[in-house]
Amino acid sequence: MPQTEAQARSCKKYHDQFDDIKLRVPKGERAVLHAHAASQGESLNNFLYRAVKETIARDNAKADG
Repeated sequence: MPQTEAQARSCKKYHDQFDDIKLRVPKGERAVLHAHAASQGESLNNFLYRAVKETIARDNAKADG
């Protein structure tokens, strides 16, 4: 069944809340990252976001200390 106009608007409104970042990794590395994320009970997106946030916090702590 085709998407209704209301569904399309709702989808666009949801996606407009986010910025997209493209990450390029060597062939085969995506599977390694995906497997690790799954072993932690996370999606690949959530795992990468958490890794970035933790690295920023660690870097900021080093700069402050």
